[in-house]
Amino acid sequence: MNEQIRISPIRLIGAEGEQHGIVPTQQALDMAREAGLDLVEVADKERPPVCKIMDYGKFKYAQSKKAHQKTHQQKLKEIRVRPKTGDHDINTKIAQARQFLEHNDKVQVNVLFRGREMQHIEEGQRVMNQVLEALVNDCKVESPARMEGKRMVALLAPKSTGGKAAPGSAPKSAAPKPPPAPRPAAPKTDAAPAAPAPVPAAPPKPAPGPVPTLTKAPPPKPPAAPKPTA
Repeated sequence: MNEQIRISPIRLIGAEGEQHGIVPTQQALDMAREAGLDLVEVADKERPPVCKIMDYGKFKYAQSKKAHQKTHQQKLKEIRVRPKTGDHDINTKIAQARQFLEHNDKVQVNVLFRGREMQHIEEGQRVMNQVLEALVNDCKVESPARMEGKRMVALLAPKSTGGKAAPGSAPKSAAPKPPPAPRPAAPKTDAAPAAPAPVPAAPPKPAPGPVPTLTKAPPPKPPAAPKPTA
């Protein structure tokens, strides 16, 4: 880092990720000082090595935070309440349990009974329900409430989903979509057109015959005159 970089030249990457190409190491140091940042070697096995202008303090903090998140071991945390615990103290315990769940730890809710309180288990059940209802959007119930000797126990685990619902709102189930209306069948275009109805043929005309010639009848002969009698 900075003056500890002995090799020159180097391949330089700017603070915003811009590529400056191969530059002398001293020039890269001057650029880093002008920006109030550090010159950090990020790929020492490359030739020339790759260096970047950055805030080294923020870089180390981000690296350590990532390493902590990767190595975080899930733990079992406990909160304890009594059947006669007041609402203010119950809300304090709920906020504490919510912090445990946000850190990906499991939470065991204990309602402790003493003496004659065992005769009024319903009071402890009321307190348990109050806690579970307040944390319904922050956890999933891994083990529901049950009696173990003189205490009522429930085990809560952080939700695996990333998104959180709004406080006090119940998860909404998606309403089923109505089935799509059937589409009318499209007329077929590849069918051959219907053949036209056959036109009846006209009756054949008679062949023309010989034209008859008109002949004049002879005039009638006058009757013969009667012969005189002797």
